Order: sequence, then structure tokens, then C-alpha cells
Amino acid sequence: MKNRNQKPEVSKQKPEVRSPTSDFRPLLIVISAPSGGGKTTLCHQLLAARPDMTRAVTCTTRPPRPGEKDGVDYYFLDAAEFQRRVQAGDFLEHATVFGRSYGTLKSEVFSRLRGDRDVLLNVDVQGAATIREQAQTEPELKRALVTVFLTPASVAVLEERLRNRGADTLGEIQKRLGVARQEIAHWRDFDYLLISLTIPDDLRRMLAIVDAEKLRAARATASVF
Repeated sequence: MKNRNQKPEVSKQKPEVRSPTSDFRPLLIVISAPSGGGKTTLCHQLLAARPDMTRAVTCTTRPPRPGEKDGVDYYFLDAAEFQRRVQAGDFLEHATVFGRSYGTLKSEVFSRLRGDRDVLLNVDVQGAATIREQAQTEPELKRALVTVFLTPASVAVLEERLRNRGADTLGEIQKRLGVARQEIAHWRDFDYLLISLTIPDDLRRMLAIVDAEKLRAARATASVF
């Protein structure tokens, strides 16, 4: 007979830990920011924090920078090949920025989404607008799309960042700031606005956005009791 005062045994087996987002439809996270706004850093941090997320590799006509690899950092195309793909309708979005063309292949995005992977896309404001427009007539894209605009607290902070990175001349910095002012004016077109603070703060809030979007009823499936 069991002693009533005897404490029940506690199982030492650890409970199964499941990802809170594992049973939900994949997202297409589109992040835009003015040049120097920190979107590249945020994307790297987000991908490191979420191994279940993959990055959509975009095409560009600019030459590779030191250390960049074709098919990993970008698909590097010459101007003629890029234009051929434009005419063939291969791009989800494309734009010319500071004399260089950039574009996201439809096949690159949809193949990853259909593989049940969240997809991260880093594009400019013009590209994000094109994707939003296409989503209005493409249910699969509309269901997955989440847009985020990242920007420093002020143009002065942005200018300081551009100067500190040492990649542009003073004239180029002023040109980028002029474009940035035009881009920032479109922040209301996005689902979310992130005022960039520190790298950890930006990542924490971006992760909160991803988790919240995963829980939307349109993307989740509840069990029938």
C-alpha cells in the first residue's frame, strides 16, 4: 500500500519543446530602409536567430564586391541578361538604384515559400511597393506578405552612419540623403515601422513582429475539438 504522505515521483524526462511557429503558413518578410538605415545588419541578425528562415537572393547588374559570391550574395547579371529577364516577366519586382539594376526572381521567392520556409527579402521602397501591388492579384503572395520599414530616428543619425561606414564620397552621401528623405515619406505604406535603436533592440522587435504575424488567424489552423 502506498504511503499517502509519500510525494509523487517527478519525471526527469524533459518535455518536448516545439517551435511556436512550426505549424503555421510561411511568411514573406519584406524589409526596406533608406541607404545606411541598417537593414542589411538586421537581416543578418534575423537569419542567425531564425534558422527556419531563408533569404531570397536577388539579381543585380552591379559588379561583385570583394568576398561576394554569385548565387550566394547576389545573382550577378550583365545589363543585357537582366533586361531579357525583365521582358520575360521573370521578376517579382525590379528597380534601378544609383545607376544599377536590382530584381527579385518570382521563382526564387515562390519555390522557397512552397518549401514551407519563411522567406526574407531585402528591397528598396520602390521594390516593396511593386510587391504589394502584385499581392493584390496573387492570393499566395498576399497571404504570406509582411512589410517592415526600418529607419534611423532622424536624417542626422542617418548621415552620421553613412559617414562612419566610409564607403561614399561627400557628394554621394548627400545624394543618398536626398533619396532617403523621399523613401522615409512612404513609411505609412508598410505594415510596420521600426525606428532603429541598437542592433539587439532592432532584432528583438523584429522577432516579435514575425511571431505575431505567425499567429494571425488567416495563417494558422486550429484543432477541431
